[in-house]
Amino acid sequence: MTFIEFKKMLLDAEISLPKFSKLIKVSEKNIQSYKKKGEVPNTIAVIVASFSVMHRSGLDYREIVEELQLKAKTKKGAGFKKKEQVKPSIVDETKISISKNSE
Repeated sequence: MTFIEFKKMLLDAEISLPKFSKLIKVSEKNIQSYKKKGEVPNTIAVIVASFSVMHRSGLDYREIVEELQLKAKTKKGAGFKKKEQVKPSIVDETKISISKNSE
């Protein structure tokens, strides 16, 4: 599905992109990145198409999705770990005092 078709389906489902991303717990920035690629992934296409059909059939897809109690995923890669403050070791402190004394 192209990004343009995706946006049309959002209109059919009467939901904005920010509300859609919040509902399915995916970052809006993530979904906006598909605009550059020109296509949305199959899973996102299926979701928005389902929402559109459900809306036309009079089903409240928002309520159904909220009942799932989805949780947003957090980044867990190496570059995303919270940085801890590193205290200098005794060896480091000794090196510092030795270098000061030798000056």
